Amino acid sequence: MSQNPSADTNTTALPPDELVERALARAAGTTSSGAVAIAESASSANLRWANNTLTTNGVMTSRTLTVVITDDRAEGTASGVVSRKVASASDVDDLVDDAVAAARAGDPSEDANELVSGPADADFAQAPVATGIEVFAGVAEALGDGFARAAARGQRLYGFVEHGIDTVYLGSSTGLRRRHVQPSGYLSTTGKTGDGTNSAWFGQATRDFSDVDATAAVAELDRRLGWGERRTDLPAGRYETILPPTSVADLMIYAYWTMSARDAHEGQTVYARTGGDGSSGRTRVGDTLSTQPVSLRSDPAAPGSPCIPFLAVGSSSSETSVFDNGLEVPATTWVDRGRLSALITSRFTAGLTGLANTPLADNLIVEVDGGSGATDDLVATTQRGLLFTSLWYIREVDPQTLLLTGLTRDGVYLVEDGEVTGAVNNFRFNESPVDLLGRFTQAGATVPAFSREWGEYFSRVQAPALRIPDFNCSSVSKAS
Repeated sequence: MSQNPSADTNTTALPPDELVERALARAAGTTSSGAVAIAESASSANLRWANNTLTTNGVMTSRTLTVVITDDRAEGTASGVVSRKVASASDVDDLVDDAVAAARAGDPSEDANELVSGPADADFAQAPVATGIEVFAGVAEALGDGFARAAARGQRLYGFVEHGIDTVYLGSSTGLRRRHVQPSGYLSTTGKTGDGTNSAWFGQATRDFSDVDATAAVAELDRRLGWGERRTDLPAGRYETILPPTSVADLMIYAYWTMSARDAHEGQTVYARTGGDGSSGRTRVGDTLSTQPVSLRSDPAAPGSPCIPFLAVGSSSSETSVFDNGLEVPATTWVDRGRLSALITSRFTAGLTGLANTPLADNLIVEVDGGSGATDDLVATTQRGLLFTSLWYIREVDPQTLLLTGLTRDGVYLVEDGEVTGAVNNFRFNESPVDLLGRFTQAGATVPAFSREWGEYFSRVQAPALRIPDFNCSSVSKAS
């Protein structure tokens, strides 16, 4: 027997697939009815800059194991879920034992269902994929040139890039084995004039930074800072406003995240039916939200923004169920040419509401039939209006109408006779993204859109620019 403790499988680090197999084997040795194990290996890298100088960089890795234990009883099935960072077999055993104890102590789960069966992926035992600081090589080189140009113009650049790769391994006592590698990244950068009175922001999502042009990003900041050399103060009010894809993403992501069928069924959201009994019970599925040919959809196989094609969740909620782990995520159209056609369901809430089982996906595509051109094209056809390039601090005010409030930041501009003529003071706004779907009068082409507010957590979005004839700038903001 080896005298080296590190050679003992109870103390040495196990690969993620073996963490899953160890957890399922440990669970099988108990009186539990079923088990699901999800191992996530996360690798991330970041690079930051301030005052035209690269400041810090770092690389991080972590491994987390989530175990779901089910416990069948005469009165129903309970579940116990425990999640934490693990490495060794002994860590796994302790975690499984805790999940078994939680299942035995818990009440029967209302969302109880048969655990998902399915295939065993051929690559399940492959090692996780890692990223590194080298992914930023091209960006860092371009930034060096950008810093010099910005300094020569009296400007200062701030920002960061992040890249992560999550490798998910999911196994079930049913024999299901799934593995998925999901890369995510983004660039977020702000330019300021020397006195700090004029600022602009630019952001972009990416999968591997091969499509990120930092030189173009710095040039766009310079263009916007040039717009800001002239300043105009405007009062609160309703203005014709152009929302570029990034601002549309800020608002429509929230509209998507609140599409819980159960919450609508219980009358808690804008998607609840307030009158009539309809075929969909107490939701607005089937109702017209907009007379515009606008659609919102998700698709794990969407070109340009693919995402994990099966469910891997660590808790049950109004939208998800731990019993659904491993379930395929289908392509779903949530709003079909203005008509609400689906809401987010688990298998349990699908039965509760009478709707199809349409799980939450990790991407969103907003499209308008006939939409064409870019933000600059909408600007060129505007006689007088505002251009909002960045929204932030978005919060929900009224779930019944999905009224949101938020602030503009780092880029509100006045458009006159088809050209941007200067910067405008910031505003607080009050608007409902669902209401905006019925009020926009022009749309651009759908393109990748990085949300400043939510992009760090939800970066796979495609959206068009939209023209809103009467965007509600409810008060003037002192935010810079």
